[in-house]
Amino acid sequence: MNRAILALNIGSSSLKFALYRAQPLNLIERGAVTGLGAAAEAEFVARSERGQQRVESLPPGIDDEGAVRWLLANLCKRFPDTQLAAIGHRVAHGGMCYDGAVFVNEGVLGELESLVPLAPEHQPPALAAIRVAAALHADVPQIACFDTTFHRRMPWYSRRFALPRAMQHDGIVRFGFHGLSYEYIASVLPVVAGARATGRVIVAHLGHGASLCAMRNLQSMATTMGFTPLDGLMMGTRCGAIDPGVVLHLLKSRRMDVDEVYDLLAHKSGLRGVSGISSDVRELEASNDPHAQEALELFAHHAATGIAAQCAAIGGLDVLVFTAGIGEHAAELRARTCTRLGWLGIALDTHANAGDARRISERGSMVDVYVIRTNEELVIARAATRLLGCGSECAPKDPVDIDHMCTTKTKHAADVSLRGEVP
Repeated sequence: MNRAILALNIGSSSLKFALYRAQPLNLIERGAVTGLGAAAEAEFVARSERGQQRVESLPPGIDDEGAVRWLLANLCKRFPDTQLAAIGHRVAHGGMCYDGAVFVNEGVLGELESLVPLAPEHQPPALAAIRVAAALHADVPQIACFDTTFHRRMPWYSRRFALPRAMQHDGIVRFGFHGLSYEYIASVLPVVAGARATGRVIVAHLGHGASLCAMRNLQSMATTMGFTPLDGLMMGTRCGAIDPGVVLHLLKSRRMDVDEVYDLLAHKSGLRGVSGISSDVRELEASNDPHAQEALELFAHHAATGIAAQCAAIGGLDVLVFTAGIGEHAAELRARTCTRLGWLGIALDTHANAGDARRISERGSMVDVYVIRTNEELVIARAATRLLGCGSECAPKDPVDIDHMCTTKTKHAADVSLRGEVP
């Protein structure tokens, strides 16, 4: 019986997964269920380690929990000789309690549910996935891996708000998010960028959710998202950083209630709000509507000014990395962003950029610019192997996916699997 680790990464409309052999850590299959909650059929697409593709349809309107149930049943049916050693989950918010991956029990789950108000779009589906997976596989450890962990060692001035000191002690600090993505980029960057990887690096995680992380010595020094995933850059449907006076105006003068304001900032702003068309960059780039072009210009403006601001935290810039859905695939937006940063010494190779090459800067560019596909599922699997005690035998064979050892220790690592009822 082969032991395996399953990594689950659930979003607002999709469920990404990767199944790995536990020792050594090698990919068996990875893929996603997309179209969750839509009126049309959801779709399952997976690719094996040998490149074989599998496509299946799921019932229309299937939700997050239904997708987790379907996926687990599907994998068990197709890989009967594989025994799950652990199921790892991406969880957006770890709060003040967790600075590393943890085995989940009911106590841990309760603490994570208390953080739902800080990440209401992200926390609930992840916690629901943990409960479903635990109910179906009660003897398999459930492991939570947090997007906030990577930023826990930021300097104090990058974590603090200019609020009364007592509020910091109450946990009102800049947490930062997208940490699993940043951890992966940090793990492969020495192979990609050589010695410059430990210098002044900014990673632009640009997708439906977007943020920046400034690194030195492959550690987070500053990031654009703060207390919640609403902060920072303009995003697909989120406005990003905004004058708090606007929120007060909406509450007091417009007489909007808190839920209406949240809906506006989280669901009706960003690319969708500015364009009035869509949050999908592909649709906006194909549109002749001037509002679509305004939205793309504003997105690039926010990204470029954000990158410029992050340079102050690390004293300049040696390497810029684009990752995530927009960062990896939207060549035009990368060009719009880099054009605004020519004064930093960025010289873009237009042909390389158009072809989504790994290195998209000219050889003479003072700043090296790369496009690197992120892999949050591999980071989850690595964390699971560390907690399970697999050690060096779990290091992946692919030299590009060099192991990035965790520099933090978990405060809650009791080897207790969750045995809860299905919600």
